[in-house]
Amino acid sequence: MLRGLLLGLLSFDSLAATRIAVLDFELKDLTLAPGVPTELQRTASIKPLLEQELTRAGYTVVAIPHPAQQAANSGVGYLFDHADVAAELGKQFQADYILVGRLHKPSFLFAYLMGRLVKVDDGKLVGDYIAESKGPNASLTIKAVESLTGKIDHDLERRYSPPPPAKLAP
Repeated sequence: MLRGLLLGLLSFDSLAATRIAVLDFELKDLTLAPGVPTELQRTASIKPLLEQELTRAGYTVVAIPHPAQQAANSGVGYLFDHADVAAELGKQFQADYILVGRLHKPSFLFAYLMGRLVKVDDGKLVGDYIAESKGPNASLTIKAVESLTGKIDHDLERRYSPPPPAKLAP
């Protein structure tokens, strides 16, 4: 009986979904007209899109309130460059992993969605991910988020499959 209970607990543990916290993405705009409203809007859209795709892939998304993120952040790019500090933030909210992201825009023609996935229990960098988005079109940003999700999942559980491409209306 004790053996059956132990096996039941072990199988329950293995069914627990991996918990990932996604921080707000920061915009690093190197163009001659940085921080235009459309880029700020695109940057703000990345986190919810990524959380949606991670949830679709079976991960549990852990919410970290914006004030907690701001309190841990000592300046633009700080959490992106300091995995140990990001991990401590993730621990406060019982996440297994924390993703720190940036929208890097070196040109008007393209931008890079960049993410750093950190394992919370040891503060080690699991992966550095980049997905290119050409142009400001929302559907291209969505495709870049799907690409980013696939790269993250590849290093974790390998169960994500992006949705099929949308069909264009005639």
